[in-house]
Amino acid sequence: MQQLITMNVMKTIRIEKLTLNIGAGKDQGLLEKAAILIERITGIKPVKTKTQKRIPGWGLRPGLPIGVKITIRGKKAEELIPRLLAAKENQLKPSNLDQAGNVSFGIPEYIDIEGAEYDPKIGIIGLQACITLARPGYRVKRRRVLKAKPGKKHIITPTEAQAFMTEKFKTKFEVEE
Repeated sequence: MQQLITMNVMKTIRIEKLTLNIGAGKDQGLLEKAAILIERITGIKPVKTKTQKRIPGWGLRPGLPIGVKITIRGKKAEELIPRLLAAKENQLKPSNLDQAGNVSFGIPEYIDIEGAEYDPKIGIIGLQACITLARPGYRVKRRRVLKAKPGKKHIITPTEAQAFMTEKFKTKFEVEE
């Protein structure tokens, strides 16, 4: 009871968004397969990402589509995250957390995701998932007027993010040596 009274509502952590990303490089066939895959997993059509720079050695030029991504928010994100973590057997490394408390991990084969079936037209493709965590009040860094940085005590630390992921999704973090 005492813990509930002293808990600050502004310190509660929530999932702001889930971003899924597949990089295909200049291979347009792989890019189309990646778009189909993300649409099958989420049910939403993804957006193509385009290059900004010219890199002749890699055959890249500005405006060339090289990947697909999708951003999911709200309940849909919270329903999809356990399926993605199950593909990693609910095991992550502390290196999957950044200094802002966000969680990023890769899934080498999409067939490991619960509910995803192998499609011979797509083949085997991996994807990257990034879970962005936030607290109430993080709007100050994105608002149009009087932008500001969140206070040092308000920023999510990797240990807080790890505790949140363990509590909410039963994720285990391996000990790195």
